[in-house]
Amino acid sequence: MSQTIAVLKGDGIGPEIMEATLRVLDALDCDLTYEFHDAGLAALDKHGTLVPPETLAAIATHCVALKGPLTTPIGKGFSSINVQLRRHFDLYANVRPAVSFPGTRSRYDNIDLITVRENTEGAYLAEGQSLSEDGEIALSSIRVTRSGSERIVRYAFELARQRGRQKVTAVHKANIIKTSSGLFLEVAREVARDYPEIELEEMIVDNACMQLVMNPNQFDVIVTTNLFGDILSDLCAGLVGGLGLAPGSNIGSEVAIFEAVHGSAPDIAGKKIANPCALLLAAADMLDHLGMVEKGAKIRGGIREVLENDREQVTPDMGGGGNTDTFADALVKVVRR
Repeated sequence: MSQTIAVLKGDGIGPEIMEATLRVLDALDCDLTYEFHDAGLAALDKHGTLVPPETLAAIATHCVALKGPLTTPIGKGFSSINVQLRRHFDLYANVRPAVSFPGTRSRYDNIDLITVRENTEGAYLAEGQSLSEDGEIALSSIRVTRSGSERIVRYAFELARQRGRQKVTAVHKANIIKTSSGLFLEVAREVARDYPEIELEEMIVDNACMQLVMNPNQFDVIVTTNLFGDILSDLCAGLVGGLGLAPGSNIGSEVAIFEAVHGSAPDIAGKKIANPCALLLAAADMLDHLGMVEKGAKIRGGIREVLENDREQVTPDMGGGGNTDTFADALVKVVRR
């Protein structure tokens, strides 16, 4: 049975990398039907809003969306599109794998770790914000709940169990932020008891940053709160060559949105030199989510093979002599074999 997914092409380089990604999905015979919807600047021009109700309705109907990078205009009156989508669909788990690929400009060559970030509360909820009349004091509260902590930690342990991972590292600042971070750590310890075969490691966030830079191979799955997860997942992307190789999955109980986490890069839009790997890897994660694990693995293996053996077809940011289209051409040939 064909699976319909909502497709948001995105702004800037979004349409180019989405076209490349859909070509690869088609080459895999995934039996996917694409329903295209507007979001971002294109939606603002056409509908007067960044995320039209029709787009939200389509995502809710199909439960799966593939999203290119979207631009939120700078200025008052516009809130982050990504935050809007996460809150609207209660996409509580942000999953960011960091995996080494050959031929990339990175300091390590054998990284394979996953960051699981709580996506809906914590510091980014930004409740109780205030600024004193003299502009000298700014306040913003952090809200962490037991239920929110429980579901994100349990998600991380379930992911570890499914993928044969041996350790989950709970990253916190409970030594100083004893209430919100302390609650998260307490819940992590409680949930870990249900998974005796998986080690729970506890690590203070500043030490985690240092350890990731010094010896990232000691990590397997990292689970943490919203702000810490945002920072750590980008740090982990830097370990494997940058955001060009960083897919993101936003998972809720009903809806899942898969995305390239990098920006829309308007300075190179239309030049066909954008690296499609992040969106391709997000599509591979989407296939895993849809039960097409072998096809997802084919995309990842194909990317690895092209980067190793067909450098002339690779985009310039990865040291190649090709462009977005030649990369997609090479990958299509590999996945069709």
